[in-house]
Amino acid sequence: MFQPTAWAAALFAGIAAAQSYPADVVGKLAESSLSKLKDFLAKNPQGSCTYETAVKRREWSNLTVKERKAYTDAVLCLMSKPALTTSQAPGAKSRFDDYVVVHIQQTPRNHGSTFFLPWHRYYIWHYENALRTECGYTGYQPYWNWDRYAKDPANSPLFDGSEGSMGGNGAKEAHQGIPIPGAPRPYNMIPPADGGGCVTTGPFKNMTVNLGPLAPTLQITRNPRSDGLGANPRCLRRDVNKNAAAVTTANYTYDLITNNKEIYWFQTVMEGQFPQGKWGVHAGGHYTVSGDPAGDFYVSPGDPVFWLHHAMIDRVWWIWQMQDLEKRLAQVSMTRTMNNMPPSANGTLDDLSGLGVLAADVKVRELMSTMGGLGGKFCYMYE
Repeated sequence: MFQPTAWAAALFAGIAAAQSYPADVVGKLAESSLSKLKDFLAKNPQGSCTYETAVKRREWSNLTVKERKAYTDAVLCLMSKPALTTSQAPGAKSRFDDYVVVHIQQTPRNHGSTFFLPWHRYYIWHYENALRTECGYTGYQPYWNWDRYAKDPANSPLFDGSEGSMGGNGAKEAHQGIPIPGAPRPYNMIPPADGGGCVTTGPFKNMTVNLGPLAPTLQITRNPRSDGLGANPRCLRRDVNKNAAAVTTANYTYDLITNNKEIYWFQTVMEGQFPQGKWGVHAGGHYTVSGDPAGDFYVSPGDPVFWLHHAMIDRVWWIWQMQDLEKRLAQVSMTRTMNNMPPSANGTLDDLSGLGVLAADVKVRELMSTMGGLGGKFCYMYE
């Protein structure tokens, strides 16, 4: 009888079929909304970006192991290339770090403000483009459907530590949990999970975190610079936390999309209403990973899972926009500063948003649509 060799077994594992999950209510809403997108594009052509030509960003578990590894290999490639931001951030060592630098510098402008959703859309696309143009990646930015893994994230395809994961949980280390500033008891502290230490399995087990911390959730050596941009090399730490994941199940996301008709409330509920003890799916996803740097508000893109989380944030906005494209592609809210501190004017579609040394400022209106935005460079959907 034929006995498969180790080589054949490895080859089969590399092309293994994507894992199957039943469609959740958010996925069903997205699918039923595609007819609205088709109708809108028929009335409002976007040049060469059409429903048929738009690329598809896919969920992590819908990729084969081979496709997942191609993505993590590209991220590791970006980590191997020299930084462009060392003149302003001496701690930056790689092109991957460049993106962390920009996030650190622009956090006070791009959270709790007009720019939160459009700026992150630009940011994710630019990172995806760097993986493709600088590291030979032929796929597109995957996203993390929080609901699929919410019950047991540490043992999910995202965090199980296999070669087809985004790396494992951190080693078990005692820590206090995750404080939520401004939240009332008992919502002011997310209980610790079973990690907290260095990640020792998966593609990023040897990764070095260089920047920060600025707002750590763990006891981490302080950065030599007050702005967090000095050299502070250390291991990647995680405390993959199902307590935080509990607020990211599909019912929360579905309610977020369907119960908030105006952008102000959609964004406010998404980002979290901490004084009311509501973390929101945005914070819930970040704190599902937790650790260092994922749990640090400023430095969180330093954990490679950040990009899958924020692709999901972008997907949720995309689904929300599809419910009323005529109105919602032109709807912004809030002021130009985080939580209006210091006080600032309301933002508009004509305000500029950019990526520092990485990409030029463009008007917010150029970042509103995944179909034809940024002069046609945005041309993607989620499946």
